[in-house]
Amino acid sequence: MRLSIDVHLDYAFPEPADVLLQIEAAALPDQRIESESLVIYSDNPIRAVAGEEGIGQRCWARADQRLMADYRAVITVERPVVNLAQLAPTPVRLLPPETVGYLLPSRYCESDRFEHFVRRQFAGLSGGALAVALIDWVRGALEYSSAATQLRGGALTTFAERRGVCRDYAHLLVALARAAEIPARCVAVYAPGVDPPDFHAAAELWLAGAWHLVDATGMANSADMVRVAVGRDATDIAFMTIFGTAFLFAQTVVVRRLDAQS
Repeated sequence: MRLSIDVHLDYAFPEPADVLLQIEAAALPDQRIESESLVIYSDNPIRAVAGEEGIGQRCWARADQRLMADYRAVITVERPVVNLAQLAPTPVRLLPPETVGYLLPSRYCESDRFEHFVRRQFAGLSGGALAVALIDWVRGALEYSSAATQLRGGALTTFAERRGVCRDYAHLLVALARAAEIPARCVAVYAPGVDPPDFHAAAELWLAGAWHLVDATGMANSADMVRVAVGRDATDIAFMTIFGTAFLFAQTVVVRRLDAQS
């Protein structure tokens, strides 16, 4: 799958502020960057730093009155489709050390508050079969609602309200998976077919020795998502973190499928 990505950001700043951008696709074995360019319109120096887990890249910028950025890329995704339901469970004591942190609660994924619910609701399931059941439950239980962006809560709020946007779906799935002793992390992705078109949040679950991308909203599939960043929750994967105050002028994210390579 070949995808084109076109991002435009335009923000106003009443006072100078530092800004941490995270909008570049990550270079990974299952997603090859054919071409890309990032242009940040600023009179101040730009500094790149590595993202969480060494995946992707963040970019520090200094905003003074106005900050504009344009990112364009063509990415080839070569990621096989895996039947999660057939994957065996891994006892937590045998997990690799780099996954253990993704078993623990975080600010927006309060997994410790869901342990009783998971044990009761999904009794008798384990491994990939449990993961699929969790994904199906989240997809069926929630209503996608842009109005829910104003809630700005974590998985517990989403669980109570039964509605949310992509980050809320991701938070709830990640929290439930961690409560089920499956390492899980949030992932910022680009994906075609997202409605409304925007930066998108998905999840990755650790099963049978590998991370597996899943989108609980059902709008994207693992074969055509492009990872930007990974982390414990939305705090780590935000496309823009502003150390000050900003106002939106314009923001567009366009992801298109290109013709398959011959």
